[in-house]
Amino acid sequence: MPAYDRFHNAARNALIKDGWTITDDPLTLRIGERKLYVDLGAEQIIGAVKEARKIAVEVKTFASLSEITDLHEALGQFVLYHEVLAE
Repeated sequence: MPAYDRFHNAARNALIKDGWTITDDPLTLRIGERKLYVDLGAEQIIGAVKEARKIAVEVKTFASLSEITDLHEALGQFVLYHEVLAE
C-alpha cells in the first residue's frame, strides 16, 4: 500500500466534520489484476430519501522541486481514477 500524504489526516477529519462517513481508507480500485489505491472513499446521506453521494478523495501535496511535475502526476491520477470509476 502507498504511503499517505502528510495532509491525509487533516483531509479525513475535514470530511468527517462536513458530515461525510469515511467508507474506505484507502479506497481500492481494480484494473484487471492490478490494484489502485485512492486515499479515501466517503459517502454522505442526502435528504429524506436517504440517497447516498459517494466520493473518492486523493490528497496531494505539491512539494517536489517542480510544481509542473506534481501537477502532471496529479492530473494523470485523476484521469486514471475517473476512467476506472466510470466503468
